[in-house]
Amino acid sequence: MINPGVFLGVLVQLALLGTLDAVAGLGPLGWLAGAAYGIAVGGFLTYGLHRSTARSLGPADAVTLGRSGLVGCVTALVVDTAGREIVTMVVIASVALALDAVDGQVARRTGTASPLGARFDMEVDAYLILVLSVVVAQSLGPWVLTIGAMRYVFVAASRLWPWLNAPLPPSMARKTVAAVQGIVLVAVASTVLPLWAGFVVTLGALGLLTWSFGRDTWWLVERHSFAAVPA
Repeated sequence: MINPGVFLGVLVQLALLGTLDAVAGLGPLGWLAGAAYGIAVGGFLTYGLHRSTARSLGPADAVTLGRSGLVGCVTALVVDTAGREIVTMVVIASVALALDAVDGQVARRTGTASPLGARFDMEVDAYLILVLSVVVAQSLGPWVLTIGAMRYVFVAASRLWPWLNAPLPPSMARKTVAAVQGIVLVAVASTVLPLWAGFVVTLGALGLLTWSFGRDTWWLVERHSFAAVPA
């Protein structure tokens, strides 16, 4: 049985798509992409709740679910208009990025932080970066997709080497680098920067992301190697 909070989240996604349709106009592909995203998120949360000790979504999860609805709208716009609705897309994506600082604060202040909530927040961020990288790749080239794909390549690698799933120590640098990706991609997608400047800052963002993933991967490799040494 679907959780009431999750079901409400799917309904909110559809309502946001309806609002977006009234403002910018959405064709069948946009509706399909946005609705499919909302349903997929609902499935992810239902599965996560089933596996966790929590039986309902917390206040911070509700904020993340709202952010997720905005990401669904960005997805719909990109699929339906191939990124032509730049202003609308940039505004929605900017709000979604800004709210990323809110759900963590809500979780800490209400004492409702949970592994599921942290994972949900991370996956919403990663997917938004992927969608934005698709938009920017249209002007700068397919190499930009590396930014959006890196998280998913890491997840795929962890299927082969499960020790990559080991928890990482908290890192402000990691959080900062992740935030930079969204800010840079939104700025470049908005076309306020000259093409050469967009290329430079996007390449810099990719360099930072590569460094961050490389540092974490090296830490995990060393931890695994140390654990494998017989006592």
